[in-house]
Order: sequence, then C-alpha cells, then structure tokens
Amino acid sequence: MDDSLYDEFGNYIGPELSGSEQGDDDDFDADEAERQANARLMAGDVDEDGTMEDVQDEEEAPGMQVVLHEDKKYYPTAEEVYGEDVETLVMEEDAQPLEVPIIAPVKQKRIESLEKEPLKTRYTNEFMGTLMSNPELVRNVALVGHLHHGKTTVMDMLVEQTHELNREYRLNQKQLRFTDTRLDEQARGMSIKAMPMSLVMEGTSGKSYLINMVDCPGHVNFNDEVTASLRLADGVLLAVDACEGVMVVTERAIKQAVQEQLPICLLITKVDRLIVELKLPPADAYYKLRHTIEEVNLAISAACGGVDAEEWEVDPVKGNVAFSAGLYGWSFTLRSFAHLYSDIYGGGFDPKEFARRLWGDIWFHEDTRRFRRVAPRAGSERSFVQFVLEPLYKVYSHVIGEHPKSIESLLGQLGVYLKPSTYSMDTKPLLREACSNVFGSATGLVDMLVEHVPSSKRATSSKVKQDFTGPQDSELVEFMAACNPRGPLVIHIAKLFPKSDCSKFDAYGRIMSGTLRPGDRVKVLGESYTPDDEEDSTVAEVSAVYVYQARYRIPIAKAVAGNLVLIEGIDSTITKTATVVSDVYEGEVHIFRPLRFQTQSVVKIATEPLNPSELPKMVEGLRKINKSYPLAVTKVEESGEHTILGTGEIYLDSLMKDLRELYAEVEVKVADPVVSFCETVVETSSLKCFAETPNKRNKITMVAEPLDKGLAEDIENGNVSIEWPRKKLQDFFTTKYEWDLLAVRGLWAFGPDRQGPNVLMDDTLAGEVDKNLLNAVRDSIVQGFQWGAREGPLCDEPIRNVKFKILDAQIAPEPIHRGGGQVIPTARRVCYSAFLMATPRLMEPVYYVEIQTPADCLSAIYNVLAKRRGHVTADVPKPGTPVFIVKAFLPVVESFGFETDLRYHTQGQAFCMSVFDHWQIVPGDPLDKSVVLRPLEPAPVQALAREFMVKTRRRKGMSDDVSINKYFDEVLLRTLAAEEADLMMML
Repeated sequence: MDDSLYDEFGNYIGPELSGSEQGDDDDFDADEAERQANARLMAGDVDEDGTMEDVQDEEEAPGMQVVLHEDKKYYPTAEEVYGEDVETLVMEEDAQPLEVPIIAPVKQKRIESLEKEPLKTRYTNEFMGTLMSNPELVRNVALVGHLHHGKTTVMDMLVEQTHELNREYRLNQKQLRFTDTRLDEQARGMSIKAMPMSLVMEGTSGKSYLINMVDCPGHVNFNDEVTASLRLADGVLLAVDACEGVMVVTERAIKQAVQEQLPICLLITKVDRLIVELKLPPADAYYKLRHTIEEVNLAISAACGGVDAEEWEVDPVKGNVAFSAGLYGWSFTLRSFAHLYSDIYGGGFDPKEFARRLWGDIWFHEDTRRFRRVAPRAGSERSFVQFVLEPLYKVYSHVIGEHPKSIESLLGQLGVYLKPSTYSMDTKPLLREACSNVFGSATGLVDMLVEHVPSSKRATSSKVKQDFTGPQDSELVEFMAACNPRGPLVIHIAKLFPKSDCSKFDAYGRIMSGTLRPGDRVKVLGESYTPDDEEDSTVAEVSAVYVYQARYRIPIAKAVAGNLVLIEGIDSTITKTATVVSDVYEGEVHIFRPLRFQTQSVVKIATEPLNPSELPKMVEGLRKINKSYPLAVTKVEESGEHTILGTGEIYLDSLMKDLRELYAEVEVKVADPVVSFCETVVETSSLKCFAETPNKRNKITMVAEPLDKGLAEDIENGNVSIEWPRKKLQDFFTTKYEWDLLAVRGLWAFGPDRQGPNVLMDDTLAGEVDKNLLNAVRDSIVQGFQWGAREGPLCDEPIRNVKFKILDAQIAPEPIHRGGGQVIPTARRVCYSAFLMATPRLMEPVYYVEIQTPADCLSAIYNVLAKRRGHVTADVPKPGTPVFIVKAFLPVVESFGFETDLRYHTQGQAFCMSVFDHWQIVPGDPLDKSVVLRPLEPAPVQALAREFMVKTRRRKGMSDDVSINKYFDEVLLRTLAAEEADLMMML
C-alpha cells in the first residue's frame, strides 16, 4: 500500500476514484455476502462425511433467488447449542420482571407437621403389603365421637404401640396429636380434617390384622368429614367420654352409622377422669359407666326407630364395648381383662366364661367361689367393681400418692418390673409407664374390631348394594360384591387431600374391585356422569399409589380390592366424590351415589380480592376450597359477587384461612355473614293462575298449596325417590300420607332437583285436557318448575315445602309451536304467579344448640337466648357431674357472635355447640308494604320477614319489591282487577 495516499490517521488523500471502480467493489462485496447466505439457507442435511445434499449447482446462480428476512438463519438453534435432551424456554423481552425466575421452584408451604422420613414401625412394609393382599385380614374403621372425647388421644396410643418413637416423644408431657397434622389443628386443639392411618396390630391370639382407622373431627361444623369417612368405612368405633356421656355429635354419629348400615363398637374413653377428676368411688364409677352405655343404647334405639334395635345395641358382655384412657396408654375389654387374670394367676379357668360374669348384677361368693346374681351380703361389690375397677383404682392411687418402693412392690405382684430410673419420673409419665405395662397393648380393642366389624371382603358387597347407582345384576357388580382382585378396576373416591404445595390434590378412596398400580390409565367419572351423558368424565394416569399414615406416606407397587389407598394424578376433574374405572373396560359403567349429608350449609359470606387484578387467583382458590371441604358450596350470584356457604362460623373461619394462606395466596375482603333463606306458602292459591306462551298457542293453569307435613324431610333424606317403581311410590304415599291413587299417578317431579322439597303434580282430567299433548311437553314443564323452585320470586332463594298442581293445559298440536323455548319460561312464570297468590312466606334456618354449663349460669343463658329469639327446650343435669346440659333452638341469623356473648355472660363457664336442625317461618308478611323499615333501628318481630326480604333483594342488586307485572299475564291481571271490583261493589 502506497503510504503517500493516506494521512497519519489512515484517511485516503490520494486522487479521486472513478464511480465505476467504487461501485464494482461495493457490488462485489454485496454479491458475495448474498451468495454465502443463500448457500447456507438452501443447504440440505449434512451426511456423515460432511458433504451436503440437495445443494443447487453453481450454474443455477443461487444469488439470484429472493430470500425473505425471516427465513434467513443468522444464529444456531437452541437444540444445536444445548443438545436435544435439554428443555429450553424462549421468552419475549420484558415478559416478566428480572426478580421472578423463569422456572419457579416448588413451594413447600408450612401447613402441616410432616415427618421428613417414615417412622420406624414394629413391623415391615413388606409384611403390611402381605396383609393388604388378603382383604379377609383388613378392617376399615371410622373413629367418631363428640369434640374432646379423646379420639386423637386413642390414635396416639395406637401409634405409640405400633411405632418406635423417640424417647423425647414418650417423655414429653405434651400430647403427641399425631393425626392432627395441620398447624391450625394443633393451635386450636381440635381436629378439622379426617385423617386416615393404616396400622398393623395384633389380637390376643397373636394374629396380625391391618386396621385402616380414620380419625374424624368431633366438632359438629365439620360433620361433612365424618360423612365422607363413613362412606369408606365398614364399621364405627364410637368414642364417648366417661364423664360427659352422649352429646349432640354422638347422637348424630349414631344416626349416620345406622343410616349407612355400619356396625357400632363403643369405646368409653377418659375413664381415668372418673378416678382423678370426679374422684368417684369404684361403685359409683360402675353406675356412671353403665348409665353411659344405656344412653348410647337409647340413642341407637331412637335412630333405628325401634326396628331391630337389639342387633345394634352395645353391651360389654357381647364384647362390643371397650374402656380406655388414651392419655395413659391403656385400653381393655372384659375378655382382655379376663386374659390378663389368666396370665397372672395361671390358666385354671376359661377367660371367656370369666368375662361373661364381669358385668351386670353379678357378685362373687368367696365362700363357694361361685358367681351368682344375689349379693352374698349387704354392701358387697359387683364383680366388675371387684375384679376390674378396684385393681385399676389401686394402681392409680399407689402411683399418685405412694412411695416408689410401694409402687414397685405392687407392680411386682402384677408381674411388672420397671427400670429403677422410671420411678423417679413425674407422676404422669410414671403412670403412663405403669398402666401401659400392666394392661399391655390394645389387643382387646383389636379383638373387638375383628369380631364385630366385618372384613373388607365381606363388607364390600353391602357397600355396593347400598351406594352403587347401577343395576345390581350386572357383571361389574358381581366382581365388586366378591371383592375380586382379578376383576375390572373400580375405585370409589370420597375425599381429597392437598399436596404439600397445595397446587394439586391426592384422592383417597376404596378399591372395590381389581388391582391398582402406578402408571395405570383410568377413566375418572364425576358425580353428574351417566351412561347416557358421558360429559363428566376424563382419562387420567395414576402417577403414584400410597398408604396414608397421617404424617407420612408409604409408596406401594400395587393395591388390591378391599383396601383404602391414596392416589396421585387423577384429581383434575374431581370436585367432591368420583368413581374411577379402568380405561380399557368397555362395559356400561354407573357411578357411586354422591355423599348424603346430615346437615346443610346455611351461613353465607361474600368475598372479593383486595386487589381486583387478583380475582383469577381467588377464583382458582375457591375451586380448590370446593374440593377440600365436602360441604362447602361456592357460587357466583347474579350481582357478580362470589359467595361461599358453610355450616357455621368456625367452619367458615377455617375455610377462609385456607383460602388466604394456601389456595389463593391473596388478601381477601369478606362481607358480614348472612343466612340462606327459603320461600314457602301457608295457604292454597286464592284463584287459578294461568300463563300463556309468547306465541299465544299454549296456556298452563296451576295452583300452589303447602306440602304435607314431613314429606319435604322424607324427600331430602332419601326416604322416597321419584325414580322408584310406580307400585312402590303408591304404597309409600297411600300408607304414610293417605294420598289417593290418582294423586300418586299424577306425581311428575320433585324440585329443584331429584331430592328437592317441592312437588309438581298433574291434576288435570282426561276429558278436559289432551293427555298426549300434555305428556309431549311434560319435560319442558318439569324444567320450568325446577327452574322456578331453584330461584323463588320473593328474593331469588329456593322454594320449599310447596305442592304445585297443574289444573288445566291448552297445548298446541303442532310440535313447532310447543318447543322448550316457549313452554319452559311459561311454566316458571305460572309457578311464580300461583306461588304469590298462596300467601307466600319466608323461611329461615334454625340451629339446635347444646350448652354445657354449671348450674349457677342457667339464668344468664336463658337471658342471652331470649335476646336472640331463641328458646330453651330442656335443661337437664348430667348424672355424676356438676354440669347441666341446656338444649335450645336459635335462629341462625341471630347466632353470629352468640358464643362470645354466652361466654361473656357466664364468665367463660359455658360451652356451646350449634348445628342446623330445621326450617321455620319468619314472623310477618314479606309483601306487606305498610311496614316502614327505619335505618339503624331493629325491626319489630312482625316486620322481620319484610326486612329480611328487602335486605336480601338489595344485596342481590334487585328492586325492593316484587314486580307483579313480571310474573302475571295481562289477562290474569285483568281478571284479578275485575274480581276486586266485584268484591268492592258487594261491600
């Protein structure tokens, strides 16, 4: 390069270049770049030797082709850079903030106390798997009872006897509460969710059984968890506090067990309270225990209606009553106590025969060494007191009040020898060690469950007969009834448990037939599935199968029919319950019926997110709430507000805590709680109401009247079904409600659903109405009736306890003029007009309240109830205790803050439980426009109905009054006006 042509900075200073030379250089550079780019683009796949296929010949001048900018390849692909086995995510610029990771880590929410690894058990998982493969050795039991009656403590006792717990667990004065896994359960000191555990336990003979025990909540608000547990169980272990006896939840649990046809075993818990707390003498403790058993039998007899009550009764001599004190680690039945005597004093007698003489009015005569029903002398103690309670009292009194040497000698007489360091323990741990060593493990309890609860194999047939909705003569039912592990896979899902990150749920269910393995493809059938309408079904893959052990899970390779298992990967479409079948099964499949609850969700709250942009998160959280709580109902009102219905205040409090912290993770505003109402009538419609279809070709005439007393409850409880055969329906209505045959034949539907508390009847005469045409629009009229019954005319609340009769119908003969679009809204409108002409009234839900209180607080309780429109039905003393039980009814709308008010007026000495009981009519006429509602002033009693209706309508965004023109045809209005004018002239 000639240096004279350039300056010191490298700039060209030579003579001016010609334009053609410069252009040739530029053209050369551009053409070369274009040619190379096109050559890369048009290149084919590269062979192993590095040559390219499908490359055009040089003569074709690839540089002349037009290549779009987006087709040019400037950079290598992510697959070429990272390899095929690496997943790469490509995101647009600024699609999310820098502080948010592209792949978020899995959140482990601190909601439960879980073990980091499975606890060490006294048996191997392989042995448990062997027991699972034999359904004859499996017992599925629900542990139910009232709040604080010792259910979780009993589970702790069983966990201690089957698991090798750390020494700090045993020496810890605090309760273990192994099945109260949630942190809020431990903070509240009460169970909120049902929690299953599968325990391998030995009977007295040494034979092992697998006991699937479900610890159910004791609070009456969480009764839905009990219902779900009973659906899967084959028997009920009823826990009753020895001091408190039968309470409201105990009675309801007995009713549910009888309704589900489950055998009842009684476990009298906290027997130590009679000794330590009440300090009853042994003879009085016997009377107290006997009274508790009699109370349970009375409740069983009431639940059975007196039919076959003896088969259900519990009796220590039968062997279906056990006694326990879970806090001190002991439990026994009469037979296990007799075996204890046999072990200590030698086997010179038959333990079974000895056990039969340990209960009732039987005395031991020492001189003849015989048991007789006559006391040897006045003041002699019965055999149960002498042989059971007195040794028990002796152990307690020595451990609590005697010198360690005295304790050591007493335990030595019973063949129990503890470490010397044990005697220096505090009283409670020492008492636990002594009692658990004297009375041994829970072999008596296991024997009772094995004898009186049917095996999983035997009980499956009754489960299928009672809960399966399909025909009982199908091949699938035969496989399920036989609990056949080689049959087609069928699983009944009754409960969902959230995973640790609360993003998904695991399904807990019972295998009715077949064998389940991880990786199986299954079809999940929802509650609205039918063989005709398969929309509510989906196919899923089982990703894992577990045995649920409360605080940890044991993965298993397979599970056969008769077992309760936790299934991962199938929860996406399950809302409450589901039926799971194998994907390859091609036969007709029906579902297991949804759960039938004993109570209703009548308390309602409206929610909205504090930040409106987080509404989708809250809606997703509400969906998960709907899955987690069996009795929760979430819906969107016409006004757009999201409402949640629950059973009571503590239920909704727990639900909202889960929504905020677990499922939605957003701050949620909650409106004041309100109550669901119902609408009803108290008279027959004052005139025949009719409505015409918009095309004026059809006309329907109806009247409304109150339903027979008790029929609404029978329909809701499933005592009668519209799907029954006609003969069975006729027998039911003619015998119980004295209907004539024509009325039964005219029964069309219940509403607003199959078990709705309203009735639609065809009361037309064949000579006046063309029955063929009427039957042609029957489905449309039924749909209109059910639509109207779901949303009444007063304030869009459900209609209840009303019978609608079709008196006349003029139906167009041409099908095109009698379509659903014409008939359904007309049928709804005529239902409303007939309803409004039959003296409509509002109904409110009423709680049954049970209050435990000392005698000196009774007057304060009466005053608190009177201020809230409540009234006491009974106040009875609890025998053997200083406690009174007050039973009362309280309107739900008046119950908010009642418990706080009650404790304030009784200095915290009263404790209450409230549960929905019935519906009652609100005083006053809701359509009385003369009532003046003044703001910030309580309405008088006779204006309550009007106040409730107006406030409910305002909350829903409706006008204050019912619009007559909306529900009455012009012709009907003219008829009403003419009748009113005639009446005025007569007056």
